[in-house]
Amino acid sequence: MDQDMDNISYEEEFILNRRGLNLFTCKWLPRDQEPKALIFICHGYAVECSITMKGTMTRLAKAGYAVHGIDYEGHGKSSGLQAYISSFDVLVDDCLDHFTSICERKENKKKQRFLLGESMGGAVALLLHQKRPTFWDGAILVAPMCKIAEEMRPHPMVIKILEKLCKIIPTWKIIPTKDIVNIAIKLPEKRQEALANEYYYHGKPRLKTGKELLLASLDIEKNLSKVSLPFLIVHGGDDIVTDPSVSQSLYELASSTDKTFKLYSGMWHALTSGEPEENIDLVFSDIVSWLYNRATKINSQSGERAEGQT
Repeated sequence: MDQDMDNISYEEEFILNRRGLNLFTCKWLPRDQEPKALIFICHGYAVECSITMKGTMTRLAKAGYAVHGIDYEGHGKSSGLQAYISSFDVLVDDCLDHFTSICERKENKKKQRFLLGESMGGAVALLLHQKRPTFWDGAILVAPMCKIAEEMRPHPMVIKILEKLCKIIPTWKIIPTKDIVNIAIKLPEKRQEALANEYYYHGKPRLKTGKELLLASLDIEKNLSKVSLPFLIVHGGDDIVTDPSVSQSLYELASSTDKTFKLYSGMWHALTSGEPEENIDLVFSDIVSWLYNRATKINSQSGERAEGQT
């Protein structure tokens, strides 16, 4: 066994969603100790949990947390047309069903529940919070997709054309974009690692996928002031995939009383996996510190969670 895995365990299984599709799930657990809290991973677009998010999940498990992930439909090892999102709402519901089923297990009912979303996964985390505003104890948002920057906002006429085309050719790969690896990951060797991942999607975004990402972003942008859970945003100052100023807007507009925004000068989009090790260590030091200060122990005698968290 890898020495790094000596104090944590890894398990994976496929589950059926409401539509009868097989979805891949995985979990990383600390060995020989009761987890401090539950952390639910929401991965980004075109990637998956068990390889792309392995560094994040193992670091958090080593810090004493039970970490659970799921590959969205059409992503990673899950069933579905690769990188095709027919409905962002359905994607979020798949996550909600899986994550809440874990929370409802007897051994987890007293444990606190945190979301961690990277990039598009940040949007997933915010929409999970929107669906159940008092259910989650906090969220870590890593370079989140939570609003369309003004200079990137499509003209209303373009949106109308997009909607019409989606009814005719929804799965076509015709949205012109750069390969995200080259603009998200700073270190060339880490880019090569990402490109070697057979579950990473390299093609252009499918038409309906692009529309669903746009609509999800607009929905989140409209409701930024309704974000009320404790959260930590970490964002690279040189990120050109998701705009750091948009994270600043979320931080300023959210109604949360417990909110933190960390901006890392010179870092790119993939700040938990694509940076030099010293940069990644710094980001995770901040994440683990934030979690430690909020993952308080629940009174084992009372059998109750924190007030309002049911």
